[in-house]
Order: sequence, then structure tokens, then C-alpha cells
Amino acid sequence: MIVTTEYELLTTDAGLLDRPGWTVLELEGGEAAEFLQGQVTNDVEALEPGEGCYAALLDHKGKLRTDMRVLRLAGDRLIVDAEPVARAVLRHNFETYSLGRDVRSRDLTGERRVLSLIGPGARARLDAEPPEREHAFVEGERGLYVATHLGVDLIVAAGEADGPPPEALAPAVSEEAAECVRVESGRPRLGHDMDGTTLPQEAGINERAVSFTKGCYVGQETVARLHYRGKPNRHLRGLRLSEPAAHGDPIVLGEKQVGTVGSACVSPALGPIALALVRREAAPGDEVTVAGHGGTVVELPFAKTG
Repeated sequence: MIVTTEYELLTTDAGLLDRPGWTVLELEGGEAAEFLQGQVTNDVEALEPGEGCYAALLDHKGKLRTDMRVLRLAGDRLIVDAEPVARAVLRHNFETYSLGRDVRSRDLTGERRVLSLIGPGARARLDAEPPEREHAFVEGERGLYVATHLGVDLIVAAGEADGPPPEALAPAVSEEAAECVRVESGRPRLGHDMDGTTLPQEAGINERAVSFTKGCYVGQETVARLHYRGKPNRHLRGLRLSEPAAHGDPIVLGEKQVGTVGSACVSPALGPIALALVRREAAPGDEVTVAGHGGTVVELPFAKTG
């Protein structure tokens, strides 16, 4: 059960979540940006130092291998950070496909620590504020401060001994409480709401992760064809539930299963809610059955009223 005081911190002030094992990789070299441009869905070469973007790495069928954040530093350097499960995929991709190019990859996962400062008061707790634009960043006393849709992420040196520890910035919160705020915001998470069977448009990440004006990348043909001429078979939706649900619970519309539950929580503000990839016939407003209990399909993000 989510601790209400933690939730209140995250929605009225700020709380700090440590993300152990978070993948952090560095690409460096005169061709680093050009190389990554040909691998991922977003326009990396358009970034200026201090800017970042959200992107995805796809297979040849346009399905998701992993998502990531790309930060452009000065001096032909890029930082790529992602979920822990993305580490092997990204390392293999960078090491294999950059051969013969002026690109050097380095795994900084053990040398960097990623923490999320979440809440409307997050910026006020730092010695330097990142720009308002999501994924833009500044270098502060503790490391890189990266703007997020829920606050600020810190990418700091692991085991940093100088100055007060990052934990001094805000009270620690549980992943369960932080996940509830994420679910309310309607953002899908790799391994929870999207995986290797998911197309970017199905997960609702096209607007944030895909550039339709950049050059070629792996999986581009499928993504572009679906965007301009097709309709995805599934959509990421919210579920308002009468009872709590669990990841993998079946979602039934009439007599037909139309999906399974992704991320689920019991929100102190909204009650039981979940994210799910559901077939397109399950439209917002439709009543469904989830693990034998009632539910309603809704648009994302979740509305805090009604």
C-alpha cells in the first residue's frame, strides 16, 4: 500500500528516488552523433550541447528493443541512459555497429548513479535549475541535472564523497509511490507497459520519441507507414478500476479479451488505476472486466477530477 505521506510529498513538494543499476553509457568521437542518428528514432544531430531527447531503438519490423534518453554534451560527447534491462542491448548495439567509425563507447553504469527528484518543488532544491524543456540539462555541483516531466533527474558520480550526499536534497520515497505518480501521468515504462512486441505508435510515444523529418534508422519504414497510412491495432489507455489489479491481468470487453494490465497502482487521489495496451475496439468510455471486476477505459493522462 502506498504511504500517503510519500504521495503527498511527490504531488505537493518533492521526494527523492534512487534508481540502482540504471544504465548510463557514453559515446564520444567525431562521428558519435551521426552514428546514433542512424540507430534511433529521434533527431540526435539536431541537439545542441545542453539539450536532450527521448528516443527508441527498434528492430527491423519497427518494434521496440529499448527506449532511452540521449543527452548531448560539449566536445562530441553523448550520454545515453535507460532502464537497467536496456544495458545489454545498448552495449551490443554500440560496440557492434560503430566498428570502423570515429566512435568510442564506454559503460559508465558502475561509475554513475541516477536519482529522480520528483515533485513541483524539485527545482527549488538544486543549486542550478535545468531549462524548462524536458530532457534539457545543466551541470551543477553534484553532476548533471536533467529536466523531466515530473521534476529533475540527477546523474552523479557513484560514491561521491565531496559535499552533502544527494539524499540531503529531499526525503526518500519508495518506488511504489513514484510509480503511482508515473501511472497517473500516463507515461509507459519499458518492461511494464511496452516490450519487444510493441510498436512506438501503440505505446503512444511517437510524439516524444520519433522524428519524421530525420534520415533513415532501423525500423523507420514500418513506423512511417503506420503513422501516415495505417491505424495501430492497439493503443495505450488508462483504466479506472473498481478493485486493484495486477500486471498481466486480462482485460475483457464483452466476450473478447482486448489486452492485459501493464502498470497498476492504488492512487490516493484516484483509487485503483492502471495502464494497458488494449485493442482499438476498446475505446475511452467503454466498460470492461479486469480479473473479474469492473473497469472503465479512459484517455491519458488520468484526470484528477470526475
